Amino acid sequence: MPIIEISSLTHPGAEVFSTLTEAQLRNRLEPARGIFIAESPKVIKVALNAGYEPLALLCEHNHITGDAADIIKSCGDIPVYTGSRKLLATLTGYVLTRGVLCAMRRRMLPSVEEVCREAQRIVVIDGVVDTTNIGAIFRSAAALGIDAVLLTRNSCDPLNRRAVRVSMGSVFLLPWTWLDGSLSGLNKYGFRTAAMALSDHSISIDDPVLTAEPKLAIVMGTEGDGLPHETITEADYVVRIPMSHGVDSLNVAAASAVAFWQLRAQGLRETTCLAKGNKIFD
Repeated sequence: MPIIEISSLTHPGAEVFSTLTEAQLRNRLEPARGIFIAESPKVIKVALNAGYEPLALLCEHNHITGDAADIIKSCGDIPVYTGSRKLLATLTGYVLTRGVLCAMRRRMLPSVEEVCREAQRIVVIDGVVDTTNIGAIFRSAAALGIDAVLLTRNSCDPLNRRAVRVSMGSVFLLPWTWLDGSLSGLNKYGFRTAAMALSDHSISIDDPVLTAEPKLAIVMGTEGDGLPHETITEADYVVRIPMSHGVDSLNVAAASAVAFWQLRAQGLRETTCLAKGNKIFD
C-alpha cells in the first residue's frame, strides 16, 4: 500500500477526512452509495470484519507500525496518508480517534422486507436527530437482543462520524434501513408495534402481553417532543416506563436500553436465565 506523507489536510485525496461535510461524503464522491469515516482502531476493525470496503487511511507516523499496523495489513492496496500529530490534531475530534481514521464505502441498503424477514425484535427510530443518541441506541440494540433497526427519514444518519464513534462500531453489527412507509405497514411482516410514550391508554413496560408477542417493533421518539400523535395512534400498543421520584421521562438513549432489555424475545430471555443459572454472569 502507498504511504503518502502530507503537510496539509487539503492534500489531494486526504480532503475526504477534513474538508467534506457529512452531506458531501454521502453524495459528492460516490453519489450511488457514498462514503463514511470510521474513527479509532477498534471501530475500524469492527467495520472491516463486517465486510465494509476501505478506501483510504489517515494516521500519525508512529501508528503505521503501531495501532494501525494490523489495519493497514488488512486493508490491502489503499492509500495511507500520514502526517505529524500537530497537523492531524487540527481535525475536529481527532484526539478522540486514537490516531487512526478510515474512509469506507457505504453499502446499498436492504429493503424493509429484507431487514424484517428473520427478525423477532426491531427498533423503529422516529425523528431522533442527535448523533450521540443514535450511536447509543445502536450500541444498546446490538447488545440487548434487537435484530434490526428502521429509521424515519427525519432521523440522523447512523453512519454519521460521531454516531459511528459513539456506537463503538455497533452500527455495523445490525441490519438497518430507512422506513418510508407507515408504521402499520410493519404488520404485514408479522410485527405488532409498541410506541414508547406517555399516554392515558399506555400499559406498563412489564405487561406480559408485550413479551409474549413473537414479533415486536419498539418505536422510540425524538429527544424533545417524543413520538408524533399520529404514530402513537397508529401503534398496536402504547408503552410507558414507570418512573419514581416525580421524574417524567428518560433520555431516549436510556429509555431504549430499558425497553430493549425488558422486551427482548422469549428465546433470548430463556437463554439469559439459563446463563445466569450456569453462573456465566458471575
